[in-house]
Amino acid sequence: MPLDTAPATAAPTREARRIRVRGRVQGVGFRPFVYRLAHELNLDGSVCNDGEGVSIEVAGTPAAIAALIARLRSEAPPLARVTQVEPSPLDVVPAAGFRIAESAHGTVSTGITPDAAVCAACLDELTDPADRRHRYP
Repeated sequence: MPLDTAPATAAPTREARRIRVRGRVQGVGFRPFVYRLAHELNLDGSVCNDGEGVSIEVAGTPAAIAALIARLRSEAPPLARVTQVEPSPLDVVPAAGFRIAESAHGTVSTGITPDAAVCAACLDELTDPADRRHRYP
């Protein structure tokens, strides 16, 4: 019986990137938005707020990272205003999984969203006694 000579499929190449997002990206649900995208795209890493906006450290296939970068602008939350998305190489590969990291401190140079009306989904959470955000101030 002849040996199978079909080439073995190589595992997809993974890379790591730091992505800096600037604009009005704090207080608008941007970190949960990035978290959702990262899970959809099977990316590892973290997202946090800092004085310059949002910092994302991510590892995955080049195609998944490119999709994340494109979707940061095209699918941003309604109150967000993304002015810059700057990817750069990341030397340290993030651990498996994706998490929302605690906000970092520093001099603030990012836009803060002015008061906005509470959305219907948030009102539902606030008025549902079974929700952990029930009567949240």
